[in-house]
Amino acid sequence: MLSSKSPRDVAMVALAAGKEAFSDYSHVYSPKKFTQPQLFACLVLKEFEKKDYRGIRQLLQDCPELCQVIGLKTLPHFTTLQKASRRLLTQQRVRRLVEHTVRKIRGRKTRVPYAAVDSSGFDARHASRYFIWRRDNQKQDEKRPKKRHRYKRYGKLMVIVECATHAILAAVASVGPTPDVAELDRVLTELPRSQRVVDMVGDAGFDSAHNHRLLREDHGIRSTIPPDTGRPITNPGTLPRDEYRRLMKTRFNSSAYHQRPQAETVFSMLKRNLGSALRARSHWGRCRDLYLRVLTHNIALALLWVFYRAGHSTLPPGALRPPAKI
Repeated sequence: MLSSKSPRDVAMVALAAGKEAFSDYSHVYSPKKFTQPQLFACLVLKEFEKKDYRGIRQLLQDCPELCQVIGLKTLPHFTTLQKASRRLLTQQRVRRLVEHTVRKIRGRKTRVPYAAVDSSGFDARHASRYFIWRRDNQKQDEKRPKKRHRYKRYGKLMVIVECATHAILAAVASVGPTPDVAELDRVLTELPRSQRVVDMVGDAGFDSAHNHRLLREDHGIRSTIPPDTGRPITNPGTLPRDEYRRLMKTRFNSSAYHQRPQAETVFSMLKRNLGSALRARSHWGRCRDLYLRVLTHNIALALLWVFYRAGHSTLPPGALRPPAKI
């Protein structure tokens, strides 16, 4: 669906978000060939078009109208874009950009009735697992022992999603596989201060007494996590010792837990529209790719027509309206 729309609007919204989050130049003695919002718009356009740094430069060279929308007088070198990603996609700046894009999506709303937390892995290479399985298990050589290939390291993304609009409120990129139960503290610190979450839902991978206290007592968020971790209990009537886990066992909010699949929907949107494999080879490069994918997802949602209004006309410059209620 993303590829069926013009990248002109994506570049325009990314440029507007970059102007709100960045200054024009990082230093007083900068060469001043490109502004930081312009470079950020090029990075978002790169992720939107599923290209690498060389590919986005070639696209800008072949499409002068995109350079005109971004305001580029000269084309940036691909190494310029790579260095810009290291400078612009730091954790602090990503937090600021996520907050700006969430405001574009939600408008003046600050109360989030339901939010879902979840994580997912992204492949570290473009070869599919089915292709690797077929390569290692060919029938031509019956004497060769069969291999079982496993990905030891991959990019992991943990997000907090608003269930109503599928906007990503907070994101943390890391390396997998790691358990989710110990990483809730980190992603909660990335929540925008302008958004107040009322109810947080998560799967059994987040079940712990510490996480319940962290949400309810430290952040004032009602937690809805099924108490299904740990060893199986022989007596079904046995209740957990912790008060909050015991509350989940006796008075579990099923209607709130029905919102949890919305987080899986967001990961499906990310992987279908922007790809499930990461292009970078280093750990920090993969983290930057994941953060850029999150920002591109939110910017696409801010355009209204990407996921919820098929066939919407091209937006005029500066027309950024909040999405319709769903």
